[in-house]
Amino acid sequence: MLAVEHLQSAYGPAQVLFDIGFHVDAGEVVTLLGRNGMGKTTTINTVMGLLPTLGGSVVFEGRSLVGLPPYRIAQAGLGLVPEGRQVFPTLTVAENLIATAAARAATPRWTLDRVFDFFPQLAERRRHMGNELSGGEQQMLAIGRALMTNPKLLILDEATEGLAPLVRAEIWKCLARLKEEGQAILIVDKHVGALAKLADRHAIIEKGQVVWTGTSAALAADASLVQRYLQV
Repeated sequence: MLAVEHLQSAYGPAQVLFDIGFHVDAGEVVTLLGRNGMGKTTTINTVMGLLPTLGGSVVFEGRSLVGLPPYRIAQAGLGLVPEGRQVFPTLTVAENLIATAAARAATPRWTLDRVFDFFPQLAERRRHMGNELSGGEQQMLAIGRALMTNPKLLILDEATEGLAPLVRAEIWKCLARLKEEGQAILIVDKHVGALAKLADRHAIIEKGQVVWTGTSAALAADASLVQRYLQV
């Protein structure tokens, strides 16, 4: 579904990505792992067209995304849950969801009613403003907003950052339900234990390069990987 090869990117004159390569197949959950500042968010932003590509390729369903504006990439079927959630603070929950709605089929999988069924807490607060929600509710809203684009690939950057453990667990349950429905997902997060239970494969990024890829079983079997690349 998504194939990234030898991806390079930069912030102005400062190159950050040097050799990023990974792929996501239909129905898979794949993670990007690594310490802070290693290039995970930069990778997501480059894939989404928010940063320029200096080299390499990003191909989605056989079509190159390099050079396309972000809205075209979103229209191709990539739905982003950005770092920091970035909900619209002065729109209601319902308005936040309606704002990004896009039907990619005659009968879209995700509608306002279905998002409210999936996230009952949002249904209860549908008339509340985005800035009146808790952190966990805002993250649910950000996920729901991305789902309203009816994405083929859902991308979450820092999926549970800053959330309490119980709220994190609820988000993981939601993502597991999406996986069961066949939703392809690409996740950036720091909680390796939870990700290992959810994801099919992982890519570890170190200083702008992918230094390891493998399954959850392979990651669990090699404790040195966590010590070398993921522990602070």
